Amino acid sequence: MSETRGSVSERLDALPFTRKHLRVLSGSGLGWALDAMDVGLISFIIAALTQHWGLTKGEGGLIASVGFLGMAIGASLGGLLADRIGRRQVFALTLLIYGLATGASALAGGLALLLIFRFVVGLGLGAELPVASTYVSEFAPARIRGRIIVILEAFWAVGWTASAIIGYFVVPASENGWRWAFVIGAVPAIYALVVRLGLPESPRWLAARGRTAEAEKIVAGFEASAGLSAPGGKPAGALRPEGGAAAGGGGSATAVGSTAAVASTAGAQAPVRNRLAAIWAPEYRTRTAAIWAVWFCVNFAYYGAFIWIPSILVDAGFGLVRSFGFTLLITLAQLPGYAVAAWLIEKWGRRLTLSVFLIGSAASAIAFGTATTEGAIIGAGMALSFFNLGAWGALYAVTPEIYPTSLRGTGAGWAAGFGRIASIIAPLLVPVLLGAGGAGLTFTVFAVFFIVAAAAAWGLVEYRGKTLDES
Repeated sequence: MSETRGSVSERLDALPFTRKHLRVLSGSGLGWALDAMDVGLISFIIAALTQHWGLTKGEGGLIASVGFLGMAIGASLGGLLADRIGRRQVFALTLLIYGLATGASALAGGLALLLIFRFVVGLGLGAELPVASTYVSEFAPARIRGRIIVILEAFWAVGWTASAIIGYFVVPASENGWRWAFVIGAVPAIYALVVRLGLPESPRWLAARGRTAEAEKIVAGFEASAGLSAPGGKPAGALRPEGGAAAGGGGSATAVGSTAAVASTAGAQAPVRNRLAAIWAPEYRTRTAAIWAVWFCVNFAYYGAFIWIPSILVDAGFGLVRSFGFTLLITLAQLPGYAVAAWLIEKWGRRLTLSVFLIGSAASAIAFGTATTEGAIIGAGMALSFFNLGAWGALYAVTPEIYPTSLRGTGAGWAAGFGRIASIIAPLLVPVLLGAGGAGLTFTVFAVFFIVAAAAAWGLVEYRGKTLDES
C-alpha cells in the first residue's frame, strides 16, 4: 500500500471485511434487534391490554404514539449528540435508558404510568437507530457499504421475529403475560450495553475532531486484522487529518463542496444551530427535503400497518392466539426482503432499489387491505413484510451517505426524527380510518404514502461505491 494513501477514509475503504468489521456490525446489530423487539412487542401488548384492561382503540393508539413521540425527540437529540460527543458514547447511553425504562414498564399498574415509561423507552430507541447506521457506515469499505448497512438493518427482522415469538407464546399465556414480555425485553439490554462499551469509536469522527492519534490506533488495528502493513512493519499509509492533503501529493482527499468549513474540525464542533442550518444549505437542501419526505411517508405507512395488524386480525374474528400466529408468519418474510435488498443495493444502486421496494410495498398494502381468505391475508402480509423491510434497509443505507462526517449524525438523526412525527400520527389515525372505511381504506392510504416515498427517493444523491467523504 502506498504511503500517500493516508487519510482515514482511504485506509478504511481499502480494507477487506475483517473480524473487526464483524464485531462492529454484530455489536451494533444486537442493539438494533432489541429496538425491533420492543417496537414489535407493543403491537401484541396493545392487543392483550385491550382485553385485560378494556382499552379503547384510541387508548391503544396512544400507547404506540407516545413511544414514537419519544423516538422523534430521541432521534433528533441522538444525532446531534453523536456529532458532538461521539457515536459510541451515545450508543451506551441509549441502551441504558432503554433497558431501565423497559424493565420499569413491566411494573406499570395503569395506563398513565405505562405511557410515561413508553415515552422514556422511545427516547432511547429513537437515538439508537440513526446513530447505529451512521456508526457502522463509517467503518464499512465503500464498495460494500450499502450491503453492510442493509445487513445491519436485517437485525430488525431478527428482533421483530423474537417479538412475534414472545407475543405468541408469552403474552397470551396469562393476564400478566405482557409484563413478562417487558422483562424479557429488558434483560438483553444489559448484555448489549457491555458489548457496546467494548466497541471502538468511529475513526472518521475522531479524525474530524482532530483526535488523530486515537483514529490512527483504531485504523491500524483494523489494518492489522486484515494482515495489511507497510514495508518495515508500519501500518499502511501515514495518517493525515480527514480531508487534508496527502503526504507528497497535492490537493484534497475529499470534496465536500460549498460547506467545507462546516465539515472541518471546527465545523464538527459548531453550535447546534449551525449544524442544523448546514443540512439545509444550498448544497444539501434538495437531498435533505427528499430524505425527510421518504422518512415521513415510510414511517407513516409502516408503523400504521404493523402496529395494528395483530389487533386488526383479532377484530376480524381470528382470536388472540391465532392472530398472533398469523403475525409471526408475516414477520418471517422480513429476512428474505433484507437479503434481496442487500444484494440489489450494490447492483442497482440506492435510489432504484429503494423505489422498487417502495412500489412493491404499495401493491402489497392494497392486496392486504382487500384480502378476505386466510391464505390471501398471510400471503399479502408476507409480501408487505418482504418489500417494506427491504425498503427500510435501503433507506438506512442511503441516509448517512448523503452528508459529510461532521454532519452525518445530525443529518441522519433529524431525518429519522422528522419521520417519527408520522409514526406518532399513524397509530392514532388508524382507528379513525378503520371506522370510516375498514381495512380497505386504511391500507390504500398506506399505499399512497409508499408511492409518494418512491417518488421522493429520486431526489437523493447516488453514492454507490464512493467514499463517504465524497458526499
